[in-house]
Amino acid sequence: MSGITLSGLTKRYGSDVLAVDDVDLEIESGEFVTLVGPSGCGKTTTLRSIAGFEMPTAGSVRIGGADVTDAPPYERNTGMVFQDFALFPHMTVFENVAYGMEADGDYTRAEIEDRVAEMLALVELPEFGDRYPDQLSGGQQQRIALARALAPQPDALLLDEPLASLDKKLREQMQVELRRIQEEIGITTVFVTHNQEEALTMSDRLAVMNEGRFEQVGPPEDVYDEPDSRFVADFIGTANIFDSSVTGVENGYATVDAGDTAIDAVRSDGVAAGDEVSVIVRPERFRFASEAAAVSDDDAANVFEGEITFKRHLGSSVESRLETADGRELVVVHRSGLHDHEPGDRVTVSVDADDCRLVTR
Repeated sequence: MSGITLSGLTKRYGSDVLAVDDVDLEIESGEFVTLVGPSGCGKTTTLRSIAGFEMPTAGSVRIGGADVTDAPPYERNTGMVFQDFALFPHMTVFENVAYGMEADGDYTRAEIEDRVAEMLALVELPEFGDRYPDQLSGGQQQRIALARALAPQPDALLLDEPLASLDKKLREQMQVELRRIQEEIGITTVFVTHNQEEALTMSDRLAVMNEGRFEQVGPPEDVYDEPDSRFVADFIGTANIFDSSVTGVENGYATVDAGDTAIDAVRSDGVAAGDEVSVIVRPERFRFASEAAAVSDDDAANVFEGEITFKRHLGSSVESRLETADGRELVVVHRSGLHDHEPGDRVTVSVDADDCRLVTR
């Protein structure tokens, strides 16, 4: 398998639209990297530039060390799965999977038959070779599209939102299945999605895009727990964000003005009194306490009082929304069965300074 290197990749459409803005990315051989971001951020254009369906305005694309910037798609040895699967309706499953190998012209009939059988076994549909695409479920079609992309033994697998058309339960099942297949083969994979949960679940690393640039690249847990910017915190998962200013820095903690209370936020390196910052608190970092009692003896605990305005069950967890005295809404998530608070109840919640993330604005 081969790694992928993007160097200064830029794509303009005319003089007004800058879709990808001078991005660099190093993807190691066998790595699963997800490009994630809102619609129009440039993630699909980046993927299509790797595939050869878009020619960069500037910069380069290297696959396995070879410069393929100007090479057409069929010379890049990549396999691609599209959002609509793009299976040929007039061909059987066997013929669809064999198509790329037959187009190459470098395989004998016996090699094609053996490889198709291997791919159908890999996607756990070994008995489906004689069926047509319209005889398959959405999840089965997705697996066949994947098998077709992998059959010619590409150096890299490119996935353009291939799970977007599936229902939630099937989509979750296919997330696990797709990751299993990728790990079993060990193929370098670039996956595009705007679904944050999907990106967090499947990836070795995330590349979070915004307005044509990478805001943050790193392992899912780092991007979630340690966002580098307000945008990343707000886009990846749910976040309570306090836009505020630093009032003081002491012993590695910055105190910020957050309306009706002060927040002691960790990671104060590089900030000073007066700096404009955002404090990020993930919903599961809050903890409930009795309103009448002290929340914590820890001076580093940040305390909020408010009324529960909304509550919903998420299966193993419960999400509550609190309105504080200054009109701020907080999102708090806790394990199901841990608390019995209901809308209308007044509660107190706290979060430790070490569970707050401070980013400059």
